Amino acid sequence: MLVRPPSGKKVLWQEMLRHELLAALDDRPVVIVPVGSVEQHGPHCPQDVDISIPYHLAIRTADEINDFPVIVAPPVTYGFTHYNMGEVGTITLGLEVFIAVLCDVCRSIWANGFQRIIMVNGHGGNLAPCWVASVKLAEEDVWALAITYWNMATDELAAWSEADDGSIGHGGEWETSLQLYLRPNLVDESLRVKDEWRQKFSPPVQRYAKFPERRREMQNGVMGDPFVASAEKGEKLFNVLKERLIALCVDYHNEEPPKYREFGSHCP
Repeated sequence: MLVRPPSGKKVLWQEMLRHELLAALDDRPVVIVPVGSVEQHGPHCPQDVDISIPYHLAIRTADEINDFPVIVAPPVTYGFTHYNMGEVGTITLGLEVFIAVLCDVCRSIWANGFQRIIMVNGHGGNLAPCWVASVKLAEEDVWALAITYWNMATDELAAWSEADDGSIGHGGEWETSLQLYLRPNLVDESLRVKDEWRQKFSPPVQRYAKFPERRREMQNGVMGDPFVASAEKGEKLFNVLKERLIALCVDYHNEEPPKYREFGSHCP
């Protein structure tokens, strides 16, 4: 999956020449690390939904910011998705391995002198591990923000959902909409199905109490309603997400990363 900006602007870390990366260091650059997973998303969507969305989001964001460099790192394609091993197509990393990969990627970027790092995650199973990686790195005075894209638009998701009550789901209303906008050629709408969500607690209790997933087994591997998905809805949500990520990059460009010992510490 190699995507470039519509303008043709060079933003991909792996395509930049040595002198281009060195020049970028002079202007407080921001590096975005897309993070996702490879797993089934129902019969109608491709396996790489969860990495494709943050990847496209990072590239479009970098394309639109011209006042300072925004560079898109090679995506961390494989995520922590052991619970989807009940469905064909899933490739997962162990929890400790995944956290270690994230940390080593961010350490490497930091060691190169790029000290404004944003991990943009697109997979629910990566939420906690990405935050753990961010915390672990902070203990080393290496700072990498960890965000998950749908958390940038919780109000919009709640207001615009026709079926999924503001949830990003899994091959449901919103992921399918985003795929229809970004990559309609990879979605087979004739294969759309809707599964019932299986939950242990009542909806009010689920807001604050959930079990971790062990092995997801659903008839078609879908959580949500793809029948109400549309490219128009996907574009509407994507544009909000892009504007929020642009705003974060601008703020981060203008700010210094934290410094653990800025005011001293009695601990070595």
